[in-house]
Amino acid sequence: MKISIIGSGYVGLVTGACLARADQNVTCLDIDEKKIQDLESGKIPIYEPGLEDLIKEKLENNLLSFSSNIDQAIKNADAIFIAVGTPTNIENDGADLSQVFACAEAIGKNIKSNTVVILKSTVPVGTCDKVEEIINLANPSIDFDVVSNPEFLREGSAIFDFENPDRIIVGTKNKNSISTLNSIYKKHVDNNFPIIFTTRRSSELIKYASNSMLAMRIIFINEIADLCEKVGADVEDIALGIGLDKRIGPDFLNAGPGFGGSCFPKDARALVESGENYNAPQNLLKAVIDGNE
Repeated sequence: MKISIIGSGYVGLVTGACLARADQNVTCLDIDEKKIQDLESGKIPIYEPGLEDLIKEKLENNLLSFSSNIDQAIKNADAIFIAVGTPTNIENDGADLSQVFACAEAIGKNIKSNTVVILKSTVPVGTCDKVEEIINLANPSIDFDVVSNPEFLREGSAIFDFENPDRIIVGTKNKNSISTLNSIYKKHVDNNFPIIFTTRRSSELIKYASNSMLAMRIIFINEIADLCEKVGADVEDIALGIGLDKRIGPDFLNAGPGFGGSCFPKDARALVESGENYNAPQNLLKAVIDGNE
């Protein structure tokens, strides 16, 4: 199977390198020709422990390659991952999907029949439907499927997380796509890592719900820390005491300055925007943002 990954940023590079280590034939794509030249020489634009050595090894084994010829790579692919950025839209706090839709247009012009398009980028509910629509408009005679497959990688341990996932979420009910994803993640299947097949919209929402749940735990323990200061209690003892409850667990119960980074704030805002778009109840959603401010 030939796999093309559009987007050679953090998610695209980690995904490509790890799939190549799992003996998949992978081409990582980017419109930035200078970035592609650097990657071909083994220079990577990000720091992630072990990633540079892994990329160099798979380049030498010819299981991983890089290209700026996106059109040709799409034509040759059996499966195409979209792994481009979805930053916050400064106009409405939602996700900026312009890069995702540009990928869909390029795919629509060049896709061959029976290709599976896999959306790895973090996107609001309904984005896969829109990607499918764009591809259909460009190439209505082609048989293909769009699948949601969100990533759950932590910076600093991304390779470990990819190869030892808590779960793999796949949004499709298409039998051929299920077979393709099982082949792509064959080593995970063989090692009994859980793969959850669900609908595309459920898959899209799982990513936002996961990150927002973790953000809310940080907000909660910080509120408890404020209460501890007023009543003379120790927040670390509180965190230990509640974290030993198996229904709660100890993770994300360290009081501190609040949540940040590249994902939690962006995804929480996008979840709020999604709720507004679908007229969902807002009190809980907005608490994720307001509690961190």
